[in-house]
Amino acid sequence: MPVGGGGLLAGVALALKQLRPGIKVFGVEAEDSAAMAESLRAGGIVSLDHVGQFADGCAVRRVGEVTFHLVRRWADGVIRVSTDEICAAVKEIYEDCRALVEPAGALGFAGLKKWAGEHPGDRPLATILSGANLNFDRLQFIAERAGVGERAEVILAIRIPERPGSFLGLIRALHGRSITEFNYRIGPSAEAAVFVGVSCQGEADVASLLARLKQEGFPVRNLTGDETAKSHIRHMVGGRSMEARNERIFRVEFPERPGALEAFLTDLDGRWNISLFHYRNHGSDRGRALVGFQVAGMDLGFERFIADLEDRAIEVGDSPAVDLFLRPTNIART
Repeated sequence: MPVGGGGLLAGVALALKQLRPGIKVFGVEAEDSAAMAESLRAGGIVSLDHVGQFADGCAVRRVGEVTFHLVRRWADGVIRVSTDEICAAVKEIYEDCRALVEPAGALGFAGLKKWAGEHPGDRPLATILSGANLNFDRLQFIAERAGVGERAEVILAIRIPERPGSFLGLIRALHGRSITEFNYRIGPSAEAAVFVGVSCQGEADVASLLARLKQEGFPVRNLTGDETAKSHIRHMVGGRSMEARNERIFRVEFPERPGALEAFLTDLDGRWNISLFHYRNHGSDRGRALVGFQVAGMDLGFERFIADLEDRAIEVGDSPAVDLFLRPTNIART
């Protein structure tokens, strides 16, 4: 169950131990607000210098005097969970029960999942959901991070040769896996770093994927545990590039199904270099990407390629945002 000042854990642990002494009772705290766990570790109450506010219903710097002593006597420990694990718990509770709980209210279930994963076996498990005071604006963040918390998405930095056809080679190296995110901007070096999100099924699957990419010649780093990458860098891949000469930029839609991106790149067939690619799966039936192509002069083949996409490709060269943030010039058009 969730732990803030410790009253809920102390009361439930005390009551349950009288009724069934063999039951195990655990509290759960966010990693950045673990006042009870730190106090138990220290053998006395400690005050945290800072606490995270994501699970704000349980964000306390110091636990209660009475509750601490009751928890130390009757509870079996405190489990710490990450923000991503809390997000995954909120999502799973909603999908299973159609109950929308706040992050603090989902702490117990996040801890239950973590404990059960580390202690496999067939046993009855229960959790307390304690709070529905969810700020609607947090839903976007929760949806963004739930895949990582479920171990269903891995965030990677992959290096590819800076030449036409490299995207398609990388997509084929992923062997049909669902791509959740793909961010790239052309640069001056012979290699490019691509920010990629890929669906996966647990740690063993991630290890297999990393080994396969390296085997096929794609240097890769796992950024799933890098908070800066998840909170900031994924939104910053892009910007001006002096290498983006003869660039035309389009908003392109894909059917949101496996293989759609590979089919698009196969049709492209390396005929025009991609200078920009920004895509993120947001759960819609259609994926939306911002794509830059390097096209010199009037190219009838390229015009036919775009025409074949019909209304799925819209040129956005006259966008003020493109002028201000993407074009390799210090003078933006008005």
